[in-house]
Amino acid sequence: MTITNQIRSLGVLMFSDEGVLFVGDNISGTIHAIDLTTESKLADKFEINVYNIDTQIAAVLGTTQGNIQLNDLAVHPKSGEVYLSVTRGHDAEALPALVKVDAEGQLHNIDLSTLEITTQALHNLPDHDRRVALRGTGSAPTEKEIAKSKRSLRTLSIVAMEYHKGELFVSGISNEEFCSVLRRMPYPFNGKESISNIEMYHIVHDNYESRAPIRSMLVKNIDGIDQMIAAYTCSPMVLIPLDELQGNAKVKARTIGDMGNGQPIDMVPFRLNGEEMLFVTNNSRSPLVIPVSGLHNAKVVTKKDFKRGPKLDLNPLMPFGPIGKSIMFSGASLRIDLLNEKQFVSLNRDAEMGSLDLETVFTAFPFKMHNIIGEKDIPTEWA
Repeated sequence: MTITNQIRSLGVLMFSDEGVLFVGDNISGTIHAIDLTTESKLADKFEINVYNIDTQIAAVLGTTQGNIQLNDLAVHPKSGEVYLSVTRGHDAEALPALVKVDAEGQLHNIDLSTLEITTQALHNLPDHDRRVALRGTGSAPTEKEIAKSKRSLRTLSIVAMEYHKGELFVSGISNEEFCSVLRRMPYPFNGKESISNIEMYHIVHDNYESRAPIRSMLVKNIDGIDQMIAAYTCSPMVLIPLDELQGNAKVKARTIGDMGNGQPIDMVPFRLNGEEMLFVTNNSRSPLVIPVSGLHNAKVVTKKDFKRGPKLDLNPLMPFGPIGKSIMFSGASLRIDLLNEKQFVSLNRDAEMGSLDLETVFTAFPFKMHNIIGEKDIPTEWA
């Protein structure tokens, strides 16, 4: 059935293997499933490089650059084309948009009224009038910190999604005191969901936490069972066996590592030289490449394993556990997904110009050389 009149926002994106696009709608508190299964690959091999993409999207939507926000991106598993969720406007006047970037780098504003869309409402959501706390950093709050404190907690209802074997997993917060939740629902939707409350030990904070939502996640077979690999803000990495996520359970995630302070954005699986890897981006540090093999038989830690007290990045303990290697990356990746077997497509903030660009980079070396002048850029012969 078509339900576009109920779509109030488009946020987190997740494709099923068949090409169903799941979209998180935090304002209405629902998940929308958009049927794009008939899409097919029109070009066998292509790269997508669109510079100043926010300006170009604004033009397609008939507005200005400062009037749009790019929320997430996802690559269609069949066509390889890129879909972006966009907010046009601000506050009560904001409208959702879904933009496709095709194999030729052309932008298309998708008419949602022409698509088959089904929806599932979520339960136990934060009220719209509950706000993020104003905490500051030890000095008078800045204009941006004050603006952050006006943000509704409803915007954290749907933070990340993962589709696995006919089920959709949704992380976020609920309206309860123990509010970090992981929702599990079958697809096609039938109106049912199980909600598990998640607690984890946070090494950096030296505390057990039950309010912070999972920021990025995916399912892998670890130690012979399907487990959710999840990363939190500031930035514990945990494992959660899927068989524990049943019927309103309170679940203790297994902390196995900590990336240090910062907020993970995306966790993308890929292969490098035949080995399973995870590519994890972060808004405060370089991306990490984590071998999945290092998560097997990983030591689960608790507060008994560490000296008391918070641990900043200069603490010799940090980073801790099987969190892989930090790698070179051009600028800052705001969103990223796997384009093909050897390449990512990333929404990048350029390090020098500040422009917002959609760029294709190789998984083995995810870097563009346009901001670097080095040895090989200098001619070997002088005129």
